[in-house]
Amino acid sequence: MALGYVGVLTVRVEMPWVSNLKEKRAIVRPVVERLKVRFPLTVARLDGLDAHDWEVIGVATLSNDYGWVEETLRMAADYIAAEGEYRVTEESVEITVLGEGDDPEEEEED
Repeated sequence: MALGYVGVLTVRVEMPWVSNLKEKRAIVRPVVERLKVRFPLTVARLDGLDAHDWEVIGVATLSNDYGWVEETLRMAADYIAAEGEYRVTEESVEITVLGEGDDPEEEEED
């Protein structure tokens, strides 16, 4: 039986019209901060921090309900796509099962 589920969403956003890092941060950072407030998620800017025209945003959540993890990540992806002045070019969702096949009683006997 699964103990829970960890869901990870990665989204690549591109803004080729942006010419400097300060302008890009002004577009991406508010979306990341509002996402943290609006949903029960951990959110981070993962890649492209030194590039002025693209960035990868990572989102993670944990629950004992697979459907809740899936729906929360879907809502986060929709929010990212709708809120920023950029184009979403890639999106990936990965949900990992925690404790699958682990039996705590077996570990105590060893």
